[in-house]
Amino acid sequence: MSVRIRLQRIGRPKRAYYRVVAIDQRAKRNGKPIEILGQYDPVLQENKLNVKKDRVEYWLKTGAKPSDTVADLLKKASAPAEESK
Repeated sequence: MSVRIRLQRIGRPKRAYYRVVAIDQRAKRNGKPIEILGQYDPVLQENKLNVKKDRVEYWLKTGAKPSDTVADLLKKASAPAEESK
């Protein structure tokens, strides 16, 4: 099982709100995640990204790959993120 750290869309239509989740790579966009790691709100001006940094580090150490979007968000939040290949 290959694990990805990616965004899961929740929220109203035309008012996106996302969860940062660790999920099986083959799962659907809104499939059941292994673990919820945080949330991302693109509408807010401050604190757009809230993540559990220790859990993100754990998943990265165990081989989970972040999606391109999550990798960029983690870099901006100065959390450790690997380059997604």
